Amino acid sequence: MISTQQAVNFAQGWIDAWNSHDLERIMAHYTDDFEMTTPLIIKLMNHPTGTIKGKEMVKPYLEKALTLLPNLKFELIEAMSSVDSITVCYKAILGKRAAEVLFFDSNGKINKSIAHYNSV
Repeated sequence: MISTQQAVNFAQGWIDAWNSHDLERIMAHYTDDFEMTTPLIIKLMNHPTGTIKGKEMVKPYLEKALTLLPNLKFELIEAMSSVDSITVCYKAILGKRAAEVLFFDSNGKINKSIAHYNSV
């Protein structure tokens, strides 16, 4: 079980990594076989399922997103905890709000994420 405080601490560190625009710092949160699902993958990568798997596939998506959104800045609203996952609610890009469910492996790395937005 992940405590609420652990969820908040992880979420803030995760958001700080994104706000740094340091790709290696961001990628350090994820497993090598990480799976990411977001409607932005459809928009930015023209990938019809919105899901990509593996750091070698996720990294180009993140590079493109960081390049296209040089002013990207997230702001934590709330973090919620569960057994092996947390949900991070945050102010995202372009005035959107996001809720991202992050699933963890036994080493505390994210192995799956599913992002939800109030509008896409």
